[in-house]
Amino acid sequence: MLSTRILTALVGIPLIFVCIYFGSIPFYLLMFIVSFFCVKEYLVISKKYNPHSATSLAMSVVFFLFLYFFDMFPYDKVAISAIIMMFVFFFIEVFGENPNLSVGRINVSFFGSFFIPLSLMHMVYIRNLCNGMKLIFFIFIVVWVLDTAAYAFGIMFGKHKLAKNVSPKKTIEGAVAGIIFGMLTAYLCRYIFMKYVLTTNAALMVGLVIAVTGQFSDLAESLIKRDGDIKDSGKIIPGHGGVFDRFDSYIFASPAVYYVLQILR
Repeated sequence: MLSTRILTALVGIPLIFVCIYFGSIPFYLLMFIVSFFCVKEYLVISKKYNPHSATSLAMSVVFFLFLYFFDMFPYDKVAISAIIMMFVFFFIEVFGENPNLSVGRINVSFFGSFFIPLSLMHMVYIRNLCNGMKLIFFIFIVVWVLDTAAYAFGIMFGKHKLAKNVSPKKTIEGAVAGIIFGMLTAYLCRYIFMKYVLTTNAALMVGLVIAVTGQFSDLAESLIKRDGDIKDSGKIIPGHGGVFDRFDSYIFASPAVYYVLQILR
């Protein structure tokens, strides 16, 4: 119901803003919870592949902790984590009872335990940058506006399907509107509160990156749900579906924005 959606937003949005404002552990915990439920919902969606759900979820939790803490660890934490995860999944399959479709189970399990947490961890990396609070607000605002614009213009003017086999309701017209409004929002954000953080060209470039990768992330999650033959990733957020549904735009957008910011700086 609309009232449920509005009530959830009235509670959830201020909570997110508080976590962004304080940064550090509060924001890390927010993204930790988001990562946990995104992985959990993804594994449920992918249940037909019979992934190693408990192991994958447990390793995603340890991985997220490992990436943030243990700053004195002298080696590449990402590479070492990936190798350990693959070793564990192959170990389970090699000494398991059924080798059929084992590669599929390993791939699905690894994606959940490695890629989703790593992608979302880049939001924490961005928050820890100089002016990170403003950058995170910038990303959230641009994503919210472009999603709304893409949806509205797709409904009103959409005639050409963007990815008909994955998300039949999304249109090219809506996607173009999302890009335009995403860049416009980025420009306005820069003018309002980010004059000393990004140049105008840099803000437009980051806005374009968010608009393109954010919408692609949404399509990627739609592909996963289509493969799992479900509409919503979960029901944990009243009136809004699952956590994966609400944060899917950041799966590819957050790493892309982080590395673009590194290049621009």
